[in-house]
Amino acid sequence: MNTLHRSALLAAAGTALVLSLTACQGDGDAKSSPTQGSSVTVQSPSGDGSGKGTTGSNGTAGATASTGSTGTGGSTGTSGSSGSSGSSGTAGSTGSTGEQASASTPVCAARDVHITAATQGGAPYTHIVLTAKNTSRHSCRLTGFPHIQFLESHKQDVPAVAKSKPAAPVVLASGGPAYALVKLSDGGRDEDNEPVTAFSVMLAGDPTVIAVSAPGSDGIAVDPAKALTGYWTPELRNGADDF
Repeated sequence: MNTLHRSALLAAAGTALVLSLTACQGDGDAKSSPTQGSSVTVQSPSGDGSGKGTTGSNGTAGATASTGSTGTGGSTGTSGSSGSSGSSGTAGSTGSTGEQASASTPVCAARDVHITAATQGGAPYTHIVLTAKNTSRHSCRLTGFPHIQFLESHKQDVPAVAKSKPAAPVVLASGGPAYALVKLSDGGRDEDNEPVTAFSVMLAGDPTVIAVSAPGSDGIAVDPAKALTGYWTPELRNGADDF
C-alpha cells in the first residue's frame, strides 16, 4: 500500500471516530440535562390577589401574579382586590325640641289641634288637665292660655294664672302635646257648684269655638267664682301650676 493511499484511509477512519464520539456525547447530554422552560408571568383570571404565581410551562415556576387593583369608596374592587373602607355617613341632624318659638312657625289654629280633658288627683275633683295635641302635618306655635267658658250663664272667660306662663310660646311638632291645668273649685261643700258635661275652649288668635267633653260619666262640678286656668306649657310644672 502506497503512502498516499494509506494517508487517505487514516483520514477517513479519523473522521468516522470523531463523528461516533460526537453522537455518543450528544445522547448523554440529552438524558442528563432537561431543557429549561421559559419563565412566564401569569395573572390569575380570578385576580385572587394572593401574590402566588401559577406554575410556568415545562415544569418551571412562573413569575408572581400581579394583584388586583384596590377598590375605592368602600366598594369591593375587582375580584381579589380589597376595597378601602367607606367613609362614615354624617350623623342626622337633631330635630327641634318643640319648646322654643320660631318666627317662621305659624300660630296653631283650631283646625290644627285636638283638645281633651282629664281629671287630676282624687275626689273631690278640683282640677282638670287640658291636652292640646297637634293633629296637623306641620309644627305650630301655641301661645297664651285656653279661653274657657264653662257655663252659658257666665260668658266671661275663666281667668288665667300669670305665674304659670312659660318663658317662651310653645311650639308643637306634628303629633306633639301641650298642657294647661284648670281649677274648677275649692272642693268645699258650701260652694256654688254647677254640673258641667261639656264646655267651650278657644285658642289665642282664633275665634273658633272648640267643644270639649267633660271627663267622667257625670261630668264635673264647677264654681264659676273659683275657676282658674293656667297657660299652655310643654309639661305641667310643680309650683307654677299649683293654684
